Amino acid sequence: MDVPSGFLPTKRRLCVKNQPHFELRVMAKTAELQILDELLEKYAEHGDAQFVLPDILKVPPISAHGQVGDIIKTFGDADKLRRAVTELQTLLYAA
Repeated sequence: MDVPSGFLPTKRRLCVKNQPHFELRVMAKTAELQILDELLEKYAEHGDAQFVLPDILKVPPISAHGQVGDIIKTFGDADKLRRAVTELQTLLYAA
């Protein structure tokens, strides 16, 4: 089965999620992991076109965590959020 360009197959998503110490590499707080998991799902559905900060934080289900500022505070600050998303992208492209 051909996968449309930019879309992430389930097998690859699971590979990223199951990488050793994924939680430790991107941060260990449950709320952060939930947001990153939702980002991963969005990426799988829509490809990297919607993987742009802060825009991706404004769409469901990620927006259910609050306004962009609230989501940033979940990670501590904008820099930590950016680093976590960059790490997630690195894991995606390495998988």
